[in-house]
Amino acid sequence: MNAIDANHLALTYADGTEAVEDVSLAVPEGEFFGFLGANGAGKTTTIKMLATLLRPTEGSVTVNGYDVEDEPRAVRESIGYMAQETSVDPELTARENIEFACGAYGVARSERADRIDRLLDLVDLADVADKLAKDFSGGMKKRLDVATALVHEPPVVFLDEPTTGLDPKARNRLWDYFERINDRGTTIFLTTQYLEEADQLCERISVIEDGEIAITGSPSELKSRVGGDVLEIELDDPAEDDVERARDIAVESRLVDDADAVETTDDGVLVTSSEAHRHGTDLLVALRDAGLTIVGFNVRSPTLDDVFLAITGEEYDPEADAEDGDAGTEQSVRSQGVSR
Repeated sequence: MNAIDANHLALTYADGTEAVEDVSLAVPEGEFFGFLGANGAGKTTTIKMLATLLRPTEGSVTVNGYDVEDEPRAVRESIGYMAQETSVDPELTARENIEFACGAYGVARSERADRIDRLLDLVDLADVADKLAKDFSGGMKKRLDVATALVHEPPVVFLDEPTTGLDPKARNRLWDYFERINDRGTTIFLTTQYLEEADQLCERISVIEDGEIAITGSPSELKSRVGGDVLEIELDDPAEDDVERARDIAVESRLVDDADAVETTDDGVLVTSSEAHRHGTDLLVALRDAGLTIVGFNVRSPTLDDVFLAITGEEYDPEADAEDGDAGTEQSVRSQGVSR
């Protein structure tokens, strides 16, 4: 049985903005599923529709077998949701925050003490259980936020960019935690701006672009579609004319059959080719013969960044501001509502 089924999901705001145009997803029970896309692509809007926080203008969704429009309360009772911003009460202790969540989710009083202790231990906050949350670091607040989303032991958890703004150490601790609850059978639906996070944690990934699913597959499947290994070439003087000359030489080499496999960068060129290991040095020689000085030359396996480059023609930039889509959904929801 699928934990999440979304069919031709769409949402158009009252001002005519199409935040999501056509999204279909099927997430089996127990899967760690990643949902990626640049800012404004429709990630947050989609996750809010799945979690009953926004009503779709088209399509249908079931979560844990419940229809999000006909049975929204049953959906909310069966999911955990962690938004981008933490929702912990800074004037309560860690224990009190989790206890409050227990009450909100209807956890039986007889079960609360044991469940609170287990959650505090699970998120490594047992030693600060009785300290006020306002004195916690950002990473500690994030872990407490996840614990409050899990007090009712939901079979599905939605995580919307849960590690944004955290230092690498804090991110790694949350990664370990997410893996643990997934190992216990919890289905996790993750949106993230950190591609290495999705690569390490997710069994499958969907990439959304301009409100539609562009590609779905395991991290290895997505990277295999890039078309080979990646050859990075850095020029000593990456002036525009020299970079273009380097690109022309790479296009004419035996490395590629398609000019689109060669991209210019701020430092030189990027070549994607199944022949990168075999004929990469031939290109290096050709560039030197053309009078170009090479200061960096590296052959590596493709990454999810390369997947984005192959799909969109642009490098993945999660920090880029968007003029519409997700970047404007909060204000649009508050002031205009959703057209239907």
